[in-house]
Amino acid sequence: MLHNGEQEREPLDFLPTERNTAVNDQTPNETSKNFIEIEIEKDFATKPALAGKQVATRFPPEPNGYLHIGHAKSICLNFGLARTYGGTCNLRFDDTNPTKENDEYVQSIMEDVRWLGFQWDALYYASDYFEQLYQWAVQLIRDGKAFVCDLQSEQMREYRGTLTEPGKNSPYRDRSIEENIDLFQRMKAGEFPDGARTLRAKIDMAAHNLNLRDPVMYRIMHAHHHRTGDKWCIYPMYDWAHGQSDSIEGITHSICTLEFENHRPLYDWFCQSLGIYHPRQMEFARMNLSYTVMSKRKLLQLVTEKHVEGWDDPRMPTISGLRRRGYTPESLHLFCERIGVARFNSTIDVIVLESSVRDHLNSIASRYMAILDPIKVVITNYPDSTEFLDAVNNPEDESAGSRQLPFSKELYIEREDFMETPPSKFFRLKPGGEVRLRYAYIIRCDEVVKDEAGNIVELRCTYDPETKSGSATASERKVKGTIHWVSANHAASVTVRLYDRLFLNENPEDVPAGKTFLDNINPDSVRSVQAFVEPELAAQAPGTRVQFERNGYYCVDTKDSQPGHPVFNRIVTLKDTWAKIAAKK
Repeated sequence: MLHNGEQEREPLDFLPTERNTAVNDQTPNETSKNFIEIEIEKDFATKPALAGKQVATRFPPEPNGYLHIGHAKSICLNFGLARTYGGTCNLRFDDTNPTKENDEYVQSIMEDVRWLGFQWDALYYASDYFEQLYQWAVQLIRDGKAFVCDLQSEQMREYRGTLTEPGKNSPYRDRSIEENIDLFQRMKAGEFPDGARTLRAKIDMAAHNLNLRDPVMYRIMHAHHHRTGDKWCIYPMYDWAHGQSDSIEGITHSICTLEFENHRPLYDWFCQSLGIYHPRQMEFARMNLSYTVMSKRKLLQLVTEKHVEGWDDPRMPTISGLRRRGYTPESLHLFCERIGVARFNSTIDVIVLESSVRDHLNSIASRYMAILDPIKVVITNYPDSTEFLDAVNNPEDESAGSRQLPFSKELYIEREDFMETPPSKFFRLKPGGEVRLRYAYIIRCDEVVKDEAGNIVELRCTYDPETKSGSATASERKVKGTIHWVSANHAASVTVRLYDRLFLNENPEDVPAGKTFLDNINPDSVRSVQAFVEPELAAQAPGTRVQFERNGYYCVDTKDSQPGHPVFNRIVTLKDTWAKIAAKK
């Protein structure tokens, strides 16, 4: 990746290692099963309640932002389990907080799931179950297992206790069943202001697990809901809505991230207390990625404070940002496959993500030549005409065929492929030196032309017509360097955005006192240049992914490109240059 202006060209014979990018559709074998698959198979073999059932999972995002790469792991896991075992997976929106949710996020989430290659078996919203959840809450009140509490949030925290000290019962805990039902109905009717009262489960204020210390089930919130409008002014908490929604849908295994492990006893308590169908909650490690923030709140801050262009900014770890940058669904599947399903939280090196997209694009992306920092070459002994040379589109895919490259006496090469006073073992172009032009001829630099300020503006060279690539005489002369080029008379000028990591530090949130993660933003995370490219590239459709030879993989931007005027986003370089920079420090 580009870092502080540094860039190194790859040799033309560079070939990333190929890996299998196929998603496993078959029942996993014993050596490839993750711990969740092992537990699922054990459950179906031993639990009578699952007799005759099929695996049923769900992906339950809250529509309060755009999904990120961590959600991609959860999507692949939940939908993948259903696919592996011939079961079902629902998409359910946990829309229980109307002040932060809207339909824009709903639509973006559905687009992301489809783009990743999955289709839900049923589409649900937690708001579909508001009436049933309310009736179940009344049932718990009647059973003496829930009560209306007048404590305010600060008071509730004081009564809750600590990890080492038990909490205290609310002074409202012993209200009569009749009074609790009356108050709860009046809460629903909108008689009380926001925050005036809550409905709490009556469990145990001395429980070691703080989640069992009379947790809140409902809060008052006079807010317009994106689906139910103003019908409700009490909204269920996640812990109350989650398990019961799973039960209604007949979910067999509720797969959550590890932060919900301590909530599992509450999940179980609600299902058991209501006497309803009881799914099994299981937890896996959430994914943290180096040089990345994964908090929706922080991602929203980046967007609202305009540190990025939006949720789909190609520097964002959102699925929409990765899609716009040029990542493929297959590369995200491969990434999730490589990191596996773990029991303990860890930070994944972003290099794993970048190598996944490299490996997939290596097999599918057509190769082209592009010059990002041009210096002109004039071949003085070449005729004033145009020659067309054969070029291979993708050496990894014979079916990709070949293309015709225009070649003329005026070319552009990369400025870094010439040095006037080179070090030893510099095998590219230099005064009096020779180099092979990719698919073309060997040229020799005879003269360096400079402007009045001493800047190199042109190289005058001669070519050897007996060295044309593929000709019978081409192998008679050998040179150590091969560089890429484009014909100056035929090249198209396009905008290229050189994207880099958004944050400078491996852990963006590791900051000294008085600083925030925003202080770690990389000021060089994007740089725009005008490049000269093969003429065919000017006509590529938005979303097309290609390799610029010796440079990296690029994608035609889907928002800013215009017909005949594409904008290319750099997806990833041909190899990790950050590792090399770190090694020099």
